[in-house]
Amino acid sequence: QVQLVESGGGSVQAGGSLRLSCVASKYTQRPYCMGWFRQAPGKEREGVATISTGGASTYYSDSVKGRFSISRDNAKNTLYLQMNNLKPEDTAMYYCAAALFRSSCSLSTLSLYGMDYWGKGTLVTIST
Repeated sequence: QVQLVESGGGSVQAGGSLRLSCVASKYTQRPYCMGWFRQAPGKEREGVATISTGGASTYYSDSVKGRFSISRDNAKNTLYLQMNNLKPEDTAMYYCAAALFRSSCSLSTLSLYGMDYWGKGTLVTIST
C-alpha cells in the first residue's frame, strides 16, 4: 500500500514556473515507475511525464517537452515536476502516480497499462 501526496500547485501567470512535489507516506525500496498526469475540466486525463525507477530515463508528452522536467529523489521518497514557461492550456489538476514492475516506465507504456497508486491531486491554474 502506497499513499501519495502532491503539493506545490497554485495560480500563476503564463510564462511563470511551478515546482510540484509528491511524497510517499512511507519509505519503500520497491522499484516503482512514477509519473505525473493531469486532467483539465471537461477533458480526459492525460500523461504528462514519467520517470524510470532510478530516475535515469524520463519521458514527456509532446505538449510539455522542453518546458517540464520530472525527477525523483528515492532517498526522500519524493517525485518532482519542474514546470517552466507555463501556458494557459497547462491548467489542470495534476496527479502523482506510481506503478510497480511494468515492462517499461515510458509514458506510452504507463498510459496504456495504467498506474497502481494515485495521489489526490494538486491544482495548477495558469492565467493570461
